[in-house]
Amino acid sequence: MKIAIYGAGRIGTMFAFHLAQAGHDLTLIARGSRLDELSRSPVIEMVDGRKANVNVSGELDPATPWDLVLVTTLAHQVDATLPALKACAAKKVMFMFNTVESLEKLRAAVGASRFEISFPTVIAFLENGKLRGTVNGPGNGTTTTSAEWAAIFNAAKIPTEVVPDMESFLRSHAALVIPMMAIGNTVSARGRALSFSEALRYASMLDEAFAIVRSLGNAITPGFVVVLSKLPAVLVACVFWAASRAAAVTDLGKMGPAEVRALIDGFVQLAPGQSAHLKALRP
Repeated sequence: MKIAIYGAGRIGTMFAFHLAQAGHDLTLIARGSRLDELSRSPVIEMVDGRKANVNVSGELDPATPWDLVLVTTLAHQVDATLPALKACAAKKVMFMFNTVESLEKLRAAVGASRFEISFPTVIAFLENGKLRGTVNGPGNGTTTTSAEWAAIFNAAKIPTEVVPDMESFLRSHAALVIPMMAIGNTVSARGRALSFSEALRYASMLDEAFAIVRSLGNAITPGFVVVLSKLPAVLVACVFWAASRAAAVTDLGKMGPAEVRALIDGFVQLAPGQSAHLKALRP
């Protein structure tokens, strides 16, 4: 398959590595210092020494009949890519990022027949140009609307399942990760974990986000998120209190506040009268 990945950050690079290793003709669309780095050495290297060769470009070639263009920019950056995506000759365009917005704008931009949406629950970090993380560890798993591409990702050792209602999945996931990312930002910035009273405030933030998801007509999903959404606030606070002491949450904070701010702002825009805790705890 001939695949372009729009966005050479940690997620795009991780998918590029696995798809290139599986034998696909892979082109990474990068910019800035990342483009300079990959142009000098068009190789993705894991911290454990594994490597994959890729093609590199600063822009998406509109004439190439890509089997797939995978878009892994942040959601608040995607508008800048839409003209090129609309004009390109790709057979499928798959958007892969956290978002709470309606998917109709993206579907309309590339055409319903080409549109796919996906989400990567993976761990990935770029450290001194090398990739650290996994797509197939505990708790990892990619979701998509496409059975065809789920099969291709699975063959590339990227565990993937088909989820028809991706809007509900994405909004539920955003509700869950917003407090986790906000906690990570807080802990990373000040260098100490949450007190229990602080954890209770983040539990209220989570409850508020779930309430907004339901008010928008979406189902809370998948099953473990449903269970979490039904827990008493004090138990959720216990989870957050413990999580604030975990290295994985500190790693989330190292990604910076831009993504969690955009997700919070998205929920506030969708439900301005229901967002007091989200606005109060916005990093």
